[in-house]
Amino acid sequence: MSTNFLKKNFIKESELKPAMQGDGFEFSLGAPESGFSVFLADRTKKVHFIRHAEGTHNAATTESGTNHCLLREKGSEAKDHPLYDARLTPKGIRQADQLREYLSTRPSGGRSFTAFDLVVVSPLTRTCETALHIFGTPRAPGIPAFLDAGMAPSNTPEFQAGLKVPAPRFLVREECRERWGHYVCDGRRNIKDLSAEFENFDFSQLLTDQDVFYSDDRESDEHCCERALKFLEWLNARPEKCIAVVTHSSFLRHLFGQFGDNLHGPDMDTLQRMAGNCELRSVVLCSHGNKDGKSIEPLRPPTVAPSTVVLNEMDFFDP
Repeated sequence: MSTNFLKKNFIKESELKPAMQGDGFEFSLGAPESGFSVFLADRTKKVHFIRHAEGTHNAATTESGTNHCLLREKGSEAKDHPLYDARLTPKGIRQADQLREYLSTRPSGGRSFTAFDLVVVSPLTRTCETALHIFGTPRAPGIPAFLDAGMAPSNTPEFQAGLKVPAPRFLVREECRERWGHYVCDGRRNIKDLSAEFENFDFSQLLTDQDVFYSDDRESDEHCCERALKFLEWLNARPEKCIAVVTHSSFLRHLFGQFGDNLHGPDMDTLQRMAGNCELRSVVLCSHGNKDGKSIEPLRPPTVAPSTVVLNEMDFFDP
């Protein structure tokens, strides 16, 4: 079932903007009947989106049948709740280890395994834990790739040949965190505490130690969609060509729900459906050129309180 919950804005043909400067292309690329789209290779990059592995909050909502257990108790602070910024369960750790094993045998880029130039991580504990179990210890911030002594996975021909494969950097960004507010699992701990636990994660691009985004009100659908697109703009500006993003299910719904209407039905459903715990969803991001060179500001707290949006039954277990 498609999870596209967004209202579509239809654009008149006269209002279409050039997709790439001076090339005459428009957003509707290619002959409509062809079934194909053609993009310049240097405008594309491969992005592997990964939902975090099972967290204690997922297990709690599954056991209780509702997400009432994720609400702040009256008279107490959200950060005092046992499921605040939830951690992985033992099952979640096993899921992440299994994905690590899968990537070590997944051919990519002329190798017998998949290697990444960069891992982008939501600042919540469960995503940091998931990234660490999947990708191992990150390369320290400021260390160039040629000084990293990382090796190919031990079960590969490349390892037997002594091929060095630098560990990727782990860059933490607020933009790809879960839709915030209302549920205690979606608040984050102070960066001082997170950085002490997750060594070599690069938290330098975050603006505040405390979580200034979380509140009792749920972030609006509109705001979450907007920051998801801002995150794509930021990804597009990165120099790396193969990037992993460890994030959350509701964030992915708000991101992918804005794309895919021109895809074949099964492909659209695959892109837009709810992601399972530790699910890998790989896409090719193509820049149309009209956003290139745009200055991208770090995510800042909203100037007004986010609105509370009532979700339907399918959203109960998506944090």
